[in-house]
Amino acid sequence: MIRTLHPFDPRSIKLIIFDLDGTLIDSRLDLVHSVNAALRHIGRPELPDDIIASYVGDGAPVLIQRALGGEATEEALVRKGLEYFLAYYREHKLDHTTLYGGIKDALATLQHPSHPSPNNGKPRQLAILTNKPVIPSRAIVRALGLGPFFVQVYGGNSFASKKPDPQGARQLLQEIGVRPEETVIVGDSHVDIETGRNAGLWTVGVTYGFAPHTLSAPAPDVLLDTPAELSQVFFG
Repeated sequence: MIRTLHPFDPRSIKLIIFDLDGTLIDSRLDLVHSVNAALRHIGRPELPDDIIASYVGDGAPVLIQRALGGEATEEALVRKGLEYFLAYYREHKLDHTTLYGGIKDALATLQHPSHPSPNNGKPRQLAILTNKPVIPSRAIVRALGLGPFFVQVYGGNSFASKKPDPQGARQLLQEIGVRPEETVIVGDSHVDIETGRNAGLWTVGVTYGFAPHTLSAPAPDVLLDTPAELSQVFFG
């Protein structure tokens, strides 16, 4: 079901920025396995799947820090865990990761407006801005056949700061040549909604991802429950 708090004119949207984990791809199991592998490596007990999934969204360093108990954790231990996590995930990032059902169809529909637009009927531009490191992010996008949809894929280490800092979003606006009011960001957590607010973008939250419980503060302009509803938001 689509819930609209602040409606926008879909005909005005020239760029849609997507989060990756929990929005386009279900990477939950590979992330869980990689975090628990890192915990075993440093002699810490494994954590339940749901707990680890709730820690995803702010980048790998924060994910490992949370898995180890939070900000009070010794920095050297976090660094050791992070190094192992990244190495393990690099080898296992596609063991179980899949696209959410309907994502490819939704992207194809979003990319090609079915009615005249301010972009003179040209395809909408789609991009990815994730807090996952950029090399595995781009590898996953290619492996799952999403590459042709996106003009750019930026990761958590592409810039000096991660989402919700608006640096990455602003870089995409500049590269593609669109204004904030012509842009929507789509994501499964408050991190994406805050990024949109900080950059002056429209925001769409998806509840089928990792962190639907975080999508109330701040609330997105539009909230939806399935990938198929992405098409409805833009085309009715």
